[in-house]
Amino acid sequence: MFLRIVLLCLALSLAGCSRSTVYQQESFVFGTRVEVLVWGDDAEAAQHAMGAVLREFDRLHKAFHAWSPSQLTALNLMIAAGKRGKVSPELAMLLTDAKRLAAVGDQMFNPALGRLVALWGFHSDQFSPRRPDPDTLKALVDSAPSMADVHIEADAVWSDNPDVQFDLGGYAKGYALDRAAAMLRAEGIENALINIGGNVMALGRKGDHPWQVGIQHPRAPQPIGVLALYDGEAIGTSGDYQRYFELDGRRFSHLIDPRTGQPAWGTQAVTVLVSPQPGAGVLSDVASKPVFLAGEGWREMAHRYGVDMALRVDGEGRIAVTRALRARMKPLGGVEVDQVID
Repeated sequence: MFLRIVLLCLALSLAGCSRSTVYQQESFVFGTRVEVLVWGDDAEAAQHAMGAVLREFDRLHKAFHAWSPSQLTALNLMIAAGKRGKVSPELAMLLTDAKRLAAVGDQMFNPALGRLVALWGFHSDQFSPRRPDPDTLKALVDSAPSMADVHIEADAVWSDNPDVQFDLGGYAKGYALDRAAAMLRAEGIENALINIGGNVMALGRKGDHPWQVGIQHPRAPQPIGVLALYDGEAIGTSGDYQRYFELDGRRFSHLIDPRTGQPAWGTQAVTVLVSPQPGAGVLSDVASKPVFLAGEGWREMAHRYGVDMALRVDGEGRIAVTRALRARMKPLGGVEVDQVID
């Protein structure tokens, strides 16, 4: 089950959604459904630009895949062997940025955690319920691989810790949003919405109104609420309903807490809304992970990443939202917000 930010003109069929001026293309990349919508009056230009974006998504998916042969898996093999890996300038840039962002959240955002993710069975398109071998799990937790163990110098990447294994699943979708936005703007597209499995970025407007999106409820087939998304803003959500299995009556998600080596409990979903800025897509993708893992400390963690608009659904289904986001959000379907905080 994958995260869905509901695109209202498609999923909710609200009045005013004009098919004649909204062009759409979609695909399945990064293990999820992706779609690009363009508002305009030039069908040929819109289709050309959207096709280019989807081809870029496919390139990124293949280049930075965490378990199929890719630049990333080749680098992981070199690090496991205690060697330096030579990488493309693009990958060196991504890892440098990921290292910076990991430090902001005390390594709670941890793209070096690939071995733990794989140990829980999530490095597979079709994963099955299983618990890791306890001794292997303990050894990995004790080894504590993190981006602090990673060294990057020009096109060379190496680590002091052979248990470092990169998984950019918490970064790549945000990077793809930023790439898509840059490509669309370069093609003269001023009004668009990009959705990568619930990571969403808006360009311009949808006619006379801002783009409208909904925040998916983690336990119900409906949105928690609706909000307007303005030019350059990006939304990122982490939820325990995206990739998970159930075993012995308990839910195990792909969101692994590096402190315990266990799937995180106590939070069902977190959504962050990032204001327009360079790298807004990346920040929206990255920040949702440590905010999710921080539990009751989620608000302080959001502050670290400069995020003022955030929402958390705790393990009991209680909804807390920051005052800044509550002012933008209209709850739907009888959903009630339990707490509004500064």
